Amino acid sequence: MEKEQPSDEIPVKPGSLVTLAFLAILTGIGAGAVGAVFRLALHYGAELRNYALEQTRGYEIGGLVLAMVVAAMATALAATLVRRIAPAASGSGIPHVEAVLDGELRPAPVWLIPIKFVGGWLAITAGLALGREGPSVQMGASLAHLVGRVFRRDKADQRSLIAGGAGAGLATAFNAPAAGSIFVLEELVGRFEPRMAVVALGASAGAIAVSRHISGDAPDFTVGTFAAGGLGALPLYLALGLFAGLLAILYNRSLLGTLVVADWIGGPVELRAAVIGAAVGGLAWSAPNLVGGGDNLTQITLNGQLPLTLLPMIFLIRFVLGAVSYAAATPGGLFAPLLLLGALAGLAFGVGCNFTFPGMELQLQSFAFVGMAALFAGVVRAPLTGIVLVVEMTGSSALLLPLLCACFGAMLVPSVLRDEPIYEALRFRAARRVR
Repeated sequence: MEKEQPSDEIPVKPGSLVTLAFLAILTGIGAGAVGAVFRLALHYGAELRNYALEQTRGYEIGGLVLAMVVAAMATALAATLVRRIAPAASGSGIPHVEAVLDGELRPAPVWLIPIKFVGGWLAITAGLALGREGPSVQMGASLAHLVGRVFRRDKADQRSLIAGGAGAGLATAFNAPAAGSIFVLEELVGRFEPRMAVVALGASAGAIAVSRHISGDAPDFTVGTFAAGGLGALPLYLALGLFAGLLAILYNRSLLGTLVVADWIGGPVELRAAVIGAAVGGLAWSAPNLVGGGDNLTQITLNGQLPLTLLPMIFLIRFVLGAVSYAAATPGGLFAPLLLLGALAGLAFGVGCNFTFPGMELQLQSFAFVGMAALFAGVVRAPLTGIVLVVEMTGSSALLLPLLCACFGAMLVPSVLRDEPIYEALRFRAARRVR
């Protein structure tokens, strides 16, 4: 594993907190601009995919083959760019950022940014079940490192800026400034540091100011009024959290197991990506709403418009698709697909509760909403980030107590069963592969 080079390789300056705060805002502005453009590019990429699929659907077998070939080529190109130019751009990028902050790896070179941008756009537009936040986080961190070097900050300040830039990337990806700041302290750093908090807040504020100017300030999801169901429903939300905790263990092990199988099969990574892309292209041609990051499907779930008879099939397809997509070794995150799985799992749990306790007349959308944060907490082991994230993404804080109960349960199960958080597991896996 490459260790971070000593900071005395270039002249550095210890900076005052005021200077660091200014650089944090500057970093956030840059990360917000890049992240907002990336988000817009993905939006138009999804529209392009849907339009192309609609045009090919009339050609039956020929259209199916064309969809598979185009998706295979796009995914293979994304994997090729990563392997040949910026290997650190593979996957989410969050484990790499965490390793950089702990001094285990060097910060990624600046050319990671265009590779992460283009590779992520190709992979997600092709239909892989990957999220926009991973690329946004890593691009923000890389941009922050560049700012730190240009202004000759010392090692401690560069570390703070990298963490702040990563948080700004998350804030931009989901239009969630508070979640971006909390993510820095809860997940990336793992403790509260006042200096780091100033940087995280400044970077997220700068990022959101720019991104909202570009793409607007509406929440990611439009939802109605949630009904908690009273204090009597709290044990059910706790049970939902316990269920989400078990599901989180299954998710983590399935994702890691898929990567092990991919390594065992071997072969050129471009060929693997092409095969996965072809399969996803075939699925996209048959069921276009099931591919991609999953925001549209999450919106349908939160609105109560998802046909319940299709719920088990949709959950199974998205569960498998997420793990297989990550094995393609292209840029792309886990958060957005994970939030969709949480919404689907919460909806299914709510259906079960209504069947078991018909007199309570529970609102299914509330369970879907809480399930998003619960599964996030169980998989990532960052409950505060999960709670604030779903609140900011929906603009609704009506279910804070159910959210706390569910995230408590979701944290408890994997902690007791000693299941590693997903990013920690991915980071250790990468370290073992380097050795």
